[in-house]
Amino acid sequence: MNVVQRLSANSSTRALGGFAIAAVLLFGVAPVALSDFRLSLLAKFLCFAIVAVGIGLAWGRGGMLTLGQGVFFGIGAYIMAMHMQIADAARQGEDVPEFMVIAGIPELPSYWQPFASAPVAVLGILILPALMAAVLGFGVFKRRVKGAYFAILSQALAAAMAILLIGQQTIGGFTGLSDFRSFFGFRLDDPVNRRMLFFIAAGTLLVVVAIARQLMHSRYGELLVAVRDQEERVRFLGYDPANIKIVAYVVAAFFAGIAGALFTPIVGIISPADIGVVPSIAFLIGVAIGGRTTLLGPVLGAIGVAWAQTTFSEQFPSGWIYLQGILFIVVVGFLPAGLAGFGPLAKQFTARFRPAKGGANASGANVASVLSAGAPVDGAEKSADDDKVEAR
Repeated sequence: MNVVQRLSANSSTRALGGFAIAAVLLFGVAPVALSDFRLSLLAKFLCFAIVAVGIGLAWGRGGMLTLGQGVFFGIGAYIMAMHMQIADAARQGEDVPEFMVIAGIPELPSYWQPFASAPVAVLGILILPALMAAVLGFGVFKRRVKGAYFAILSQALAAAMAILLIGQQTIGGFTGLSDFRSFFGFRLDDPVNRRMLFFIAAGTLLVVVAIARQLMHSRYGELLVAVRDQEERVRFLGYDPANIKIVAYVVAAFFAGIAGALFTPIVGIISPADIGVVPSIAFLIGVAIGGRTTLLGPVLGAIGVAWAQTTFSEQFPSGWIYLQGILFIVVVGFLPAGLAGFGPLAKQFTARFRPAKGGANASGANVASVLSAGAPVDGAEKSADDDKVEAR
């Protein structure tokens, strides 16, 4: 077994160990240690973590600052909400949901009708967010729109989506859709079924993380990082960077749609306030704080920020938003790699002040001997190595 195979085997072993620990914590420890209310809150945070995994792939690996993930999150959430509303109305012998009866809407709108079928609703959740991302990504990345322009465009899309939903009374308008009674035939007021939703969210998160890890460690993952760092060189080698970006953007939207579909029955409401600009930025803040270039950083960051928001907003309702902003500024300014980069940074800091073997005199003598012998210093060595790479 050569060195590469040995490193790959060690990496796979560590990954399996990490997944095993996560499974034990989510499926064994959390249901025992947390009350039903706190477990439901954790399930909500896991939905945010699923979105964060996609953002970590698109932004951390692909360099695409996605400020509009709330759009794809909202598509999945509203499709699930429409199906649940239709199912609840059918169980009560009504043709339309209760809020439509109150609003004076006599019949089900045509775009609601396909989602009366559970398989169609599930397919819509899986396909429509990814399809919308593919169309948008094709139009944007093929025209080589990137950087701040792409970020502004995606944020404008989220704002437009929220405004559009507010004006549509057939999907709840400003208040959104709520008062769900069942989830694919299971009553939501049953604590056992509420725990089932947590297990579904936990299992989905593990699957999503496994997919993201596979993509990151594949040849496609290497190309995605190459596009982020040297897009023109990738194009010179015969690859189309637009296609590589589109795939990452579609995968991120796919994850966000699934998260939105799980969010609706877990929280019990979905409204334009949950999918606009502010939620999209909140998704991004969690990823940035956790560490956007790592696999688990976005997950831990999203859960941590959501937990902190819930905890501190209970005690300081008006001060949490300022604390969140300060935390984001501190991380971006002093820890660009997020909290996941704190460990390597601490190692570099301690190594700088660690005495070399043989003491200070030996270290000074070694430096003097190197300089007197005419050997290249670190900067020259790096320059020489770069020249060799360019020559290859």
